[in-house]
Amino acid sequence: MDERLERMRELDSRYVMQTYRRLPVAFVRGEGTRLWDSEGREYLDMVAGLGVTVLGHCHPAVTEAVCSQAGRLLHTTNLYYVEPQAELAELLVRNCFDGRCFFANSGAEANEGALKLARRYHFNKGKPRNKVVGALGSFHGRTLATMSATGQPTKWEPFAPVVPGFDHVPLNDVEALKRSIDEETAAAIIEPILGEGGVHPASDEFLSAAREACDAADAVLIFDEVQSGMGRTGTFFAFEPSGVKPDVVTMAKGLANGIPAAAFIAAGKFGEVLSPGDHGTTFGGGFLACAAACATLKTLIEQDVAGNAARMGLLLRKRLEELERLPVVTGVRGRGLMLAVQLDRDAARDAVLGCLERGVLVNDVSPSAVRMLPPLVLSEEEALHGAGVLEEVLAGLGD
Repeated sequence: MDERLERMRELDSRYVMQTYRRLPVAFVRGEGTRLWDSEGREYLDMVAGLGVTVLGHCHPAVTEAVCSQAGRLLHTTNLYYVEPQAELAELLVRNCFDGRCFFANSGAEANEGALKLARRYHFNKGKPRNKVVGALGSFHGRTLATMSATGQPTKWEPFAPVVPGFDHVPLNDVEALKRSIDEETAAAIIEPILGEGGVHPASDEFLSAAREACDAADAVLIFDEVQSGMGRTGTFFAFEPSGVKPDVVTMAKGLANGIPAAAFIAAGKFGEVLSPGDHGTTFGGGFLACAAACATLKTLIEQDVAGNAARMGLLLRKRLEELERLPVVTGVRGRGLMLAVQLDRDAARDAVLGCLERGVLVNDVSPSAVRMLPPLVLSEEEALHGAGVLEEVLAGLGD
């Protein structure tokens, strides 16, 4: 281990809360789909900061926007008009989802704001509700409310009692969903593709049932696109192929290509629910984040980056499906460049470490599943190389 990395590990172990299982590497430079560690070794990044760097590392358009904005003004708060925030809102509404925007700093904050909007909607009607329906296996954040919305009891049991009112049904169980969404329901919150839950797509029938049930109960339908949005699945939002439109959509991760940024957009009457004082943030929608997000969004649209994600996603999935001939692999799932390889045992961490040794970054989204969330500018050569390295590693795990 080089001295630089050893020094980082020493400082981290002494001064940083140990809430992460860090891999034995520190990256110091990046460009496109490539990263370089403290020893100068190059890696193909098939993780993209957990789906964040959609345009790759240090994209020139984003870099120029960040440097230019940093040299002019960084912060004044939302007490005043913020020009890049207004421009970003227009870009999102005109090109992605019709409604009104609220800007935050993280996916958890975006989801928290959407849940508050749902409660306020019913309060404004004189009939307060607090029940929220979600899916088992979902992940919506780590604040107390979004953790409670998360359909993974192991995530919130150590912090009980959780926020009351959350009900979870099995993903794609249409009948269970219909039974759960009733006249006491404030909202349903659904990931069109479960991200941290293991890359499990919601069926079109499940999303349609959610829309129909929410309409019948006058509940707010929220789609959490924090991980699946920004073109990752081959369309700007993962819900688009289903033809189902939510009342509120949340996004974060890839919005500003590495600068913390998030938003939720509420359609129609839901965009009028929140009034001054109902919700706020000191840093959300700031100059730097919105300038970076504007540059990211313009590039995504102008260069049809989602189209590349669709094409490379099909190529990568087809190549990964060839791994099903290995005894350890039981299946491949996902859409676009949001894919997971399911194993027959809890060996995903071993696969991650094996790929790391060979210069490819992948992620163990669960003990038995390996996830790939590469930059959306991934090339055919890179996709095939990453899959080939994973195949080599998994083949070495044996029976």
